Amino acid sequence: MKLLPSLVAAAVAISLSGCAIAAKPAKKSDEKAADAAIYSGIKLRNMGPAVTGGRVSDFAFNPANPSQYFVATASGGMWKTDNAGVTWQAVADSMPSYSYGDVTMDPNNSNVIWAGTGENNSQRSVSYGDGVYKSVDGGKSWNNVGLKNSEHIGEILIDPRNSDVVYVASQGPLWSKGGDRGLFKTTDGGRTWENVLEISEHTGVSDIAFDPQNPDVIYASSYQRRRHVWTLINGGPESTIYKSTDAGKTWKKINKGLPSVDLGRIGIDVAPTDGNIVYAIVEAAEGKSGFYRSTDGGESWHKQSSYVSGSPQYYQEIVVDPKNPNRVYSLDTYLMVSEDGGKNFTRAGEAHKHVDNHALWINPDNTNHLIIGSDGGVYESWDRAKNWTFKDNMSLTQFYKVTVDNDFPFYNVFGGTQDNASLGAPHRTTNTSGIQNSDWLFTQFGDGFKTEIDPKNPNIIYSQYQYGGLARYDKQSGERVQIQPVSPDPEVAQRFNWNSPLLISPHNNERIYYGSQTLFQSDNRGDDWRAISGDLSRNIDRNKLKVMDKVWGVDTVAKNTSTSFYGALIALTESPIQAGLLYTGSDDGVMHVTKNGGENWNKLAWPSKVPENSYVSDMEASLFDKDTVFAVFDNHKRGDFKPYVMRSDNNGKSWTNITGNLPVRGSTYAIAQDHENKDLLFVGTEFGVFFTQNGGTNWVQLKSGIPTIAVRDVVIQRRESDLALATFGRGFYILDDYSPLRESAKDVKAQDATLFPVRRAFQFVEHSPLGLPGKAMRGADFYFADNPEYGATFSYYINDEFKSLKSQRKAKEKKLRKDDKPVYYPSWDELKEEDFEQKSQLIFTVRDNEDNLVRRIVAPAKKGFNRINWDLRYPGFSPVKATGKADSGPFVVPGTYSVSVSKVVNGVETQYDQKQSFEIVNIDNRTFASTDRKADLEFDMKAGRLYQAITGATRYLGELEKRIKHVNVATTETLALDQGTLKTVHDMQRELNEIKLLLNGNSVISKRAEPAPTSVTGYIYYLQWSRSESTSPVNGQQKLRFERASEGYGEVYTRMKRLADNLTQAEQAIAQAGGNWLPGTLPSNGAF
Repeated sequence: MKLLPSLVAAAVAISLSGCAIAAKPAKKSDEKAADAAIYSGIKLRNMGPAVTGGRVSDFAFNPANPSQYFVATASGGMWKTDNAGVTWQAVADSMPSYSYGDVTMDPNNSNVIWAGTGENNSQRSVSYGDGVYKSVDGGKSWNNVGLKNSEHIGEILIDPRNSDVVYVASQGPLWSKGGDRGLFKTTDGGRTWENVLEISEHTGVSDIAFDPQNPDVIYASSYQRRRHVWTLINGGPESTIYKSTDAGKTWKKINKGLPSVDLGRIGIDVAPTDGNIVYAIVEAAEGKSGFYRSTDGGESWHKQSSYVSGSPQYYQEIVVDPKNPNRVYSLDTYLMVSEDGGKNFTRAGEAHKHVDNHALWINPDNTNHLIIGSDGGVYESWDRAKNWTFKDNMSLTQFYKVTVDNDFPFYNVFGGTQDNASLGAPHRTTNTSGIQNSDWLFTQFGDGFKTEIDPKNPNIIYSQYQYGGLARYDKQSGERVQIQPVSPDPEVAQRFNWNSPLLISPHNNERIYYGSQTLFQSDNRGDDWRAISGDLSRNIDRNKLKVMDKVWGVDTVAKNTSTSFYGALIALTESPIQAGLLYTGSDDGVMHVTKNGGENWNKLAWPSKVPENSYVSDMEASLFDKDTVFAVFDNHKRGDFKPYVMRSDNNGKSWTNITGNLPVRGSTYAIAQDHENKDLLFVGTEFGVFFTQNGGTNWVQLKSGIPTIAVRDVVIQRRESDLALATFGRGFYILDDYSPLRESAKDVKAQDATLFPVRRAFQFVEHSPLGLPGKAMRGADFYFADNPEYGATFSYYINDEFKSLKSQRKAKEKKLRKDDKPVYYPSWDELKEEDFEQKSQLIFTVRDNEDNLVRRIVAPAKKGFNRINWDLRYPGFSPVKATGKADSGPFVVPGTYSVSVSKVVNGVETQYDQKQSFEIVNIDNRTFASTDRKADLEFDMKAGRLYQAITGATRYLGELEKRIKHVNVATTETLALDQGTLKTVHDMQRELNEIKLLLNGNSVISKRAEPAPTSVTGYIYYLQWSRSESTSPVNGQQKLRFERASEGYGEVYTRMKRLADNLTQAEQAIAQAGGNWLPGTLPSNGAF
């Protein structure tokens, strides 16, 4: 192995020269031609999980109805429940931000909700916001009311005397100076704001509290902090506590008794029962942190203990009991509680609950009733933390990475999470209750990152945990082996990142790569490792870098804590075309390549449009060209939220900017290339997922079915052409069968219609292990993620408008009004045509490989991209419903099928010149498999036709009974009719009852609770039921049931037909005698 001299330097300057970018600006005409927005409505599917939660920031409870409350999450949106968490509604999914630091309900109006965006912690994975939002309709709609550059809101308080007076504590930007930072006040409900406590461009306000007896008295803690990729500084000389006694007009520092060193994050709260008792949990430099109490409204402080939360940048919030001023809770790794005003703290109780607590509500009417928000979601206790229930019906998991395997028939999706382990589940199941919490498998505890799965053996799973932890998990046995590489030099510490790069070679499934600052290789699945590089980072001394405009010393508050070791690999990829062609990218902004498996490494040129030292978040070698590589950069931890996506076609010697028209606010995290169309790319960004059909000139966001959310990773399941997304706060999302995106939007829009290629469809019988479909009998709080729709999916684009006559007229009238011209009535004939016009529709026709008609499926006729599913069955045999909602019949036999599409306009069917063939295959999951599906189908069709006749007969007898009743009445009312007809009617009713006994069973016996022989309907209904839930061979009992149903129906039909003929004769006799009209008969011609 040789390491080039350029890599040996112990330290490098921050600024390096960049390389030329080959990108050319797109022409507007090209942009229009390449517009792929026609695909933006393809719906993504959330697959959970809810077995794990995600970080919760705050609660807002309705004081008049505590079963109604809001949950603000760190990165999973805003949620609301009206029934104490039995069900939830995500109420802000379309808002520009998805991260919250605070939510507050107006104490005078529970429909008015204030939300501060941007998480109020300083953790490495924190998300940013865009100000303050307000809802006046209980969360149904939201408006941004200002402070758009605050990025992180710590607290919101509403003056209980005047709801228009609101205070917002803004921590301000975490990664840069300036912004809307300080304590802001509005007196007009958010229309205007005043910064009433402005400290500096580096210091904001983190926590505020009212005196409960006098809201003009306000306490505020200032918070000086900054985080970058390489460091955290969680305090400084400007962190302290302030007090105002005039509603924020003037302020004074109240720090008598507090440590005289630099302070960090400070949490404050006032005892609800005594406004003079104020508590502060104070982070301080030089080991002087502690818990403080004031009994004189903050004029002086007394140190109660040296207790401080385990990581103040992540916790440091306290809550005083509503009734007991000496009981104080501290939100910490473990929920801590003091019963003596802070002198002693003990664990309140975490049994069977996730740790890492951030939000707490105490029921003021029952202080044993607690609801807490942690890294694991929402928990509830009724015995003051002794026991907890988990709200396992919210999909809030924060995934860093996603991986798919090649398991058959259903691949699995695995990933690593923020503090909720590494886990995965099948992307779909065979049951009618979707993907349940019980379907998820945990492979490694801790914070999880990239999971890799052996492409040939899905039982071999590699899972990570923080700072380079690595385990090989055997899914078959459940055994786990820890396999983190040992440093080749015992004197050299390995700088594994929080999120270290892991890769299985595309050329050898037993070869894995793993990176610290060094790249390691194992050729025996992690049992042994060897270093194949030296230091591939810049190896910068982070303690010499300026933060907040200066270099800070060793005693700085929380210096470098809760921060990854700087100078580590992040991105890693190997060319699938050339073995040993490896690329790496680091957190300190340097990329390398080796073409010989690590023998020699070269530093890549740096793209000039990308700021120096940017975090290289992802690199992906092209699937088509060994010299091409994609790179994605993330510079948000310097306050730069721009996207950076690059491509090199010469192994990194120069770069082309393919960022295109990606939104300028939205960091980029990951990229994936389609395996069939080299220009079809996907990128995950801070606010969603985008795709391009032209290599990056134009990007389109996929919005349907997915909220505003950070997409940290994107991967493709190539066998199925599915796109899997790791979102940071809403679990996994799947774009099932994205293959239509391979088709040029320009070509698609040039045709009347496009029927896209149809993916192979798996045939199996969906079953209900819970007894019934969906939630079954498990209660409304039972969670499951939906499976993709069963069967064959037909994707299509229709270019016709299908405008109704009425809509065309209204469009013309609108133009006339716009031109200030009179709008006259159309003619009556024109209005008649409008009234009589029937809706157009599309018909999808399925045929087998012998061109036999199998199924017609009707869909609304509308322009654009849509999908429709066929359930792989023939039409059903039940009576026709006017609604058009027909049931389905037997399964088709696996094989080759085709589908075509036509339109029906004004009753005229016109075929589009579109047809696609596709395969239907069986899932081999049956113990009793059929040996002759064609013969079984022949029986099923025969049984179906008999069922069709018998169910028709049941309905027909009902109609005959109604007619007989009308005839019975008409017999006495028709004066000219021979009254001997009464006996005829009596005999018909008697015969009808006899036929019903034969068809439906002997009710004379059964209604007296005695067993009656099986009826004709009993035989056929049971037979159809038994065949509908299985594709197993036809058995002897099923054949016997068919025979008996068929024999019994023969007699029923003969007698029913004779009865019908007699009834018709009676109706005709009544008509001839001048009787009144009878239902179902033709009236007289009116000639008398």
